Amino acid sequence: MLEEVRQKLRDARRVFVLTGAGVSAESGVPTFRGGGHSAVWKGLPFSVISSAGMVERDLPAVWEWFDYRRGVLESLKPNPAHTTLARWQDRFTALTLATQNIDGLHAAAGSRGVLELHGSIWRARCTRCRHHEDLRQLDQFVRPPICGKCNGTMRPDVVLFGETLPVSVFEQAAEGARRCDVCFVIGTSALVYPAAGLADIARDAGAYLVEINPEQTPLSQLCDATLRGAAGELVPRLDLK
Repeated sequence: MLEEVRQKLRDARRVFVLTGAGVSAESGVPTFRGGGHSAVWKGLPFSVISSAGMVERDLPAVWEWFDYRRGVLESLKPNPAHTTLARWQDRFTALTLATQNIDGLHAAAGSRGVLELHGSIWRARCTRCRHHEDLRQLDQFVRPPICGKCNGTMRPDVVLFGETLPVSVFEQAAEGARRCDVCFVIGTSALVYPAAGLADIARDAGAYLVEINPEQTPLSQLCDATLRGAAGELVPRLDLK
C-alpha cells in the first residue's frame, strides 16, 4: 500500500493535506479534551473554559487558561511528519496544508501559508475591530492584551466552542481540496465538521484519498488507501528522494 501511495505522489501535481491532533500528539501536545486531569481547568470543563460564552463572562479566566496551554507548548518541537510536509511544498506544483491544530508546529517546521482552520494559540484578536497580533510580540503581563489599533480588548485567536470556522480560511481549504490529485487526511478522527468534510470535497472531485491514522475512523472505508501507524513514522516513508 505504501508503494501504491508513493506512485500516486510521483504522478501528482496538486496535493491537499488535512491534519489533526494525532500529528501534534507525537510532539507531546496534549489534547486537553478528556482523560486524566485535562478535562477540567480549575473546576471548569474544557467545553466551558474554551467557549465563546466564557469570553463574554470572564475573559481574564480564558486568558489564564490559554496562557497555561502556551506554557505547555512552548518547549515542544515539530516531529518528522511536520518537517516532511514542509518539504513537500517545494515538491509539488501546489500543496495546500490545512490543519485543525492551533499549536503552530507546522509553521515552526517551515510550512508556508498554513490554513489554520481553528486559529492559532500564538495570536490574539481584538474583540472590537478584529485586528490580529502575535502574542510573542506583546507584553505577557498585560491580560487581556490591548489592541494596538483601536485600544479594544483582545481575545485568543482560536475557534472556541459555540463558534464557527473563519469562512475565508475554510473556503481556501475547500478550493485546495477541490483541485487536488491526492488528498491526505492525517491524524484526525474525521468527526469534527465542517473540517472533516474537506475529505468529502476532495473525493467527490476525483482525488485519490489517503488516510494515515493508528486507528480506524469513520473515513477509513471511504479511502483509496489507509495507512495504519504514527504519522511521524509513515509520512517520511512517503518522502521520495
